[in-house]
Amino acid sequence: MNSRRDFLKKSIILGAGLSVSPYELFAYRLPVDRTIKLYNAHTGEHLKATYWSKDHFVKDELKKINHHLRDHRTGEVEDMDIELLDLLYSLQLIRDTNKPIKVLSGYRSPKTNKMLRGKSEGVAKNSFHLKAQAIDINLPGTELKNLKKLATFLRRGGVGYYPRSGFMHIDTGPIRYWGS
Repeated sequence: MNSRRDFLKKSIILGAGLSVSPYELFAYRLPVDRTIKLYNAHTGEHLKATYWSKDHFVKDELKKINHHLRDHRTGEVEDMDIELLDLLYSLQLIRDTNKPIKVLSGYRSPKTNKMLRGKSEGVAKNSFHLKAQAIDINLPGTELKNLKKLATFLRRGGVGYYPRSGFMHIDTGPIRYWGS
């Protein structure tokens, strides 16, 4: 397992000097399992799911992930963007951790997004959470600023950094960065 992780880390670093993005280098369909560990801070639920096995997606595991990342206020479930799951997998793999990613917000229903917009200026009207393409996280045991650097390095979409609130937003929309 460590030799595979070492290979992937070196490949990503090597990719930084090439014309391909680090994520493109990582995203080649390797004949390995992709397992993510998640902890939902609002529901208290833990999940370990292997959503990719050998050469295919595991539909039952994807359903579990979608349920885990549901709008905890309304119970609504959407199919999460596979690229977002691959990004989460990348972060866990590169950080070489067995700790689950702490999820603060995954999919967000229009009703919830409207309610949150009424409470805060920082909630986007057309948030990628509404499209199941965004997640707000932190990774226990990893400094948030280091997690932000890694997500920024992977160049897979938006990275919002909220150190005072203790989380980072990542999405698979256009590449952009905000926060301190």
